[in-house]
Amino acid sequence: MTTLTVLGLGPMGHALTAALTAARHSTTVWNRTPGKGDDLAATIAGTAAEAIAASPLVVVCLRNYAVVREVLDADALKGRTLVNLSGGTPRQARELADWAHDHAVDYLDGVIVSMPETIGTPEAALYYSGPQDVYERYRPTLAAFGENAYYLGDDPGRAASLDASLQDLLWTSMSGAVHMFALARAEGIAPHDVAPHVKAMLGFFPAMIDLLAEQLSAGRYPGDLGSITASATVMDHVLEVVRANDLDNGVLSSARAEVQRAIDAGHGREGFARLAAMPG
Repeated sequence: MTTLTVLGLGPMGHALTAALTAARHSTTVWNRTPGKGDDLAATIAGTAAEAIAASPLVVVCLRNYAVVREVLDADALKGRTLVNLSGGTPRQARELADWAHDHAVDYLDGVIVSMPETIGTPEAALYYSGPQDVYERYRPTLAAFGENAYYLGDDPGRAASLDASLQDLLWTSMSGAVHMFALARAEGIAPHDVAPHVKAMLGFFPAMIDLLAEQLSAGRYPGDLGSITASATVMDHVLEVVRANDLDNGVLSSARAEVQRAIDAGHGREGFARLAAMPG
C-alpha cells in the first residue's frame, strides 16, 4: 500500500482517487473548490501545500498546466515525486520537468487516454514519460488507474507528443465525419443511410495505417496502390461537389493544397505516405 496525494477532484481526478482508494492506497486529496471528495475514502486537506506534505507521491490532475503551476508549492514538493496527469503540450511537459528538476522534485508526465468511468478498469489506458527509475518505482501504484499503462521513455514530453499525434488524427477525422454527413444531407442522403457505408469503408484503415508506417520507416513510397496524382483527381471531384452545395471547403482544400505541393516537388507518382515526409 502506498501513501499518496491527488490534487484536483474534477471528474477525472475523482475517478483517479476512487481507483486508488479501491486499491487500498492511503490517499489525501485537495481541490480548489471546497466540498468535493466527501464521498471518497480519502483524507481531505485544507490547502494544496498540506496535501503535498502528506505524501511522497503527488498526482496532479487539473484543467491545464497554468493551473498546475498556480497550485504547486515548490517548498512542499521538494524531495517528492510529482506525476502530472493534467494533459498539455510537449513543450509544457518539458518546461514543468525542468522546473521540477530545479526544485529537487522527481517528475513524470502522463496522459490519460480514457474517460473517467473507465479509470481502474481494463479499458483504461495511460501514457507516461520521464525518468525510467521513477516510473518503475511507482509503477505498481499507478497500475491502480488501469492495466494499459505505457512507458514511452525518458523525454518528459514524449507522452504529450504521442497524445497530440493521436488527437490530431481524431479531430481531423471527426471534422471529416461531420462534414461528410453535411455533404450527404445536401445531396439528399439521410445520416442513417450513409453511416453503414462509412463504417464499411473505414474497415481498411488498420491495414492502411500499417502500410503508411512501413513505407515511412523504409523511406520508400511506392505508388502502385494509388499515386498522389490519382488522389488529387479524386479530391478535385469531391471539392466540386462540396462547392456546388455551398459547403465549407477549408479542410479539404488545405489537404488538396498539400497534395499539390508534393506533385509540384516531383512526387506525384509516389504513394500518399510521401506527404508525411515532406518539409513542413
